[in-house]
Amino acid sequence: MIYTLTLNPSLDYMIELDQIHLGELNRTSSETKLPGGKGINVSQVLKRLDVKSIALGFLGGFTGDYIESYLKSQEISTEFVRVSEDTRINVKLKSDTETEINAKGPNITSENFETLKRKIHELTCEDILVLAGSIPSTMPATTYEELVKICNENGTKFVVDAEGDLLKKVLPLKPFLIKPNHHELGDLFNTVITTCEEVIPYGRELITQGAQNVIVSLADQGAVLITKDLAMIATVPKGEVKSSVGAGDSMVAGFIATYKKTNSIEEAFRYSVAAGSATAFSIGLCTREKADGLLSQVMIEKRQLRGE
Repeated sequence: MIYTLTLNPSLDYMIELDQIHLGELNRTSSETKLPGGKGINVSQVLKRLDVKSIALGFLGGFTGDYIESYLKSQEISTEFVRVSEDTRINVKLKSDTETEINAKGPNITSENFETLKRKIHELTCEDILVLAGSIPSTMPATTYEELVKICNENGTKFVVDAEGDLLKKVLPLKPFLIKPNHHELGDLFNTVITTCEEVIPYGRELITQGAQNVIVSLADQGAVLITKDLAMIATVPKGEVKSSVGAGDSMVAGFIATYKKTNSIEEAFRYSVAAGSATAFSIGLCTREKADGLLSQVMIEKRQLRGE
């Protein structure tokens, strides 16, 4: 089974209006409420790709109830830990400019965290855990490390989609997959990366530090996958980018779903690029039909990597 973990999910309240007038009454032209969080996005895309998953994390209050009922309406299984405070509401304002207001989220107690760890202890070598997004401010900075150490004890493959120190600290624990974009990769090494060629030496360094597979996305410039022995450079499909929100989560879901079915890293990478592009070309997350329709446009160049 695939499990996705969202430590600080949100109810995203998306509002559109022609113009915002500060200090005055403003009326919206449309509103939408959707569950937010990188792990939750991965579960939603997996469902659309006909792959089952179980969503984990922390939920509380009426907002948590809304998220859970929404996911169940999409036939996505959940095993969230309930907390005493409300799950946060993030406001996304879209007018002549876009503005986001993200809440900090509920307090997560040590008892809540222990309950989550007990759930992770139940995973086996047949499972995959996706850890995605940030850690709530009320949780230990070592949260991801503690959870992936449990995965190592269980033989559970784990995927980490996070930035900066969160990512660095789990590398020695040998994540099955990490997926920084080129900006995040550049930040890790205090450099600027603009081409697929420039990705390869830094991707190899992440492999040296412990990652088993590294995908780096470069928007319309393509994507790169690095393994111990191989670099793959993929072209991306052509299309109109409508929103980049969820594209990285869709790449993770596309990779895991295809790897689960085929056991092929190359096919998993190809589909991840198609799924990420399908989301970028959509309002909302991709569908299987859109991802399948773009797959033929994803061309891969393979290069053998020699040892240093």
